[in-house]
Amino acid sequence: MSIRTDKVASLLLRELSDILQKELPRNGALATVVEVKVTPDLGIARAYISVIGADKEREAVMEYLKSETKSLRKLLSARIRNQFRRIPELEFYEDRLFEQASRIEQLLKSVRSSATEGPTEGE
Repeated sequence: MSIRTDKVASLLLRELSDILQKELPRNGALATVVEVKVTPDLGIARAYISVIGADKEREAVMEYLKSETKSLRKLLSARIRNQFRRIPELEFYEDRLFEQASRIEQLLKSVRSSATEGPTEGE
């Protein structure tokens, strides 16, 4: 990415995080903007959202974000309109890195515990 797209992505990450913190309905799930990737023409911004909660809550949060894309873009426009001529289209994707990291951590713990127990008699 170029320096310009990096700066735009950083600004969008900061502003989207703030908007979600204030506008997202509080239903038990914790949603965080993990990363924003912007296309080279600055036309599309892909926001990766990490949602911590039950599967049902995660689906509800992602559904809410996708249904409210236009209103979120309007809020974003009100905040950064002085810095951009054209506000990028928003696309939301769920980031499941936290889940994957937790699963890897569990696997590593199980391997460590089996290694410290040593071999059994049959081996």
